[in-house]
Amino acid sequence: MRVWAISNQKGGVGKTTTTVALGSLLAAAGKRTLLIDMDPHASLSGYIGVEGGAHGSVYDLFGIGGNPLPPGTLVHATQWDHLSVLPASAAMITLDRQLGTRPGMGLILSQALAELASDFEHVLLDCPPTLGVLMVNALAASDRLLVPTQTEALALAGLERMLRSLSMIERSRGRPLPRTIVPTMFDARTHASRASLEQLREKYGDGVSQAVIPTDTQIREASAAGVPLASWPAARRGGLAYRQLLDELLALPAASVTVAAA
Repeated sequence: MRVWAISNQKGGVGKTTTTVALGSLLAAAGKRTLLIDMDPHASLSGYIGVEGGAHGSVYDLFGIGGNPLPPGTLVHATQWDHLSVLPASAAMITLDRQLGTRPGMGLILSQALAELASDFEHVLLDCPPTLGVLMVNALAASDRLLVPTQTEALALAGLERMLRSLSMIERSRGRPLPRTIVPTMFDARTHASRASLEQLREKYGDGVSQAVIPTDTQIREASAAGVPLASWPAARRGGLAYRQLLDELLALPAASVTVAAA
């Protein structure tokens, strides 16, 4: 099972769009794919149309006020073949306060995924933009980090914060977490986009995907309609770019994730 975390400590860079696009393309190829919404704002859950409050959510994995629920009971099929979702809920925003410094809380998601390993080939985690127990869980459970980064100067600052947080998590993991920076919202007509992409490639080299996600109004149209990109043919440019990104990621060696004891 491959587990990819999609994260950046800046909002509006395309994290949820990237998660749903890649997940829907994997599912369309017949791969059993699970999307997990790790963000209390629940953008992914709303996109897919599964509300965490009614169906249980990531929050229920942590056993606040009782025993944790089995992860299999929190996973829901979607209307798209091979695509499932474990939704978020607003209650997740309280986890940092409620858990405090309880030991082992950074490994809850890793242990849940171990129980689901035979059910899914790919798991994609849509992460919150803040460093806390939810992001720590996501990065601890992953074998690759994808960092969508808008091709503009302010987004590059958010990337630096994300990479500093990654360094902290890697020290806790005791092993590196491979990363791929994904340039998003690229507009070749503007000097700012071209300059930002050049800066990314100069600074991070092979750590930046060759695939570049363009500005495509049809990506927003698909999101507004609640339809994954793989089922929205009008998004030709965006769809092609995400297919190229997926091919690039699948060609990378898969890494295993070891679940440590709590």
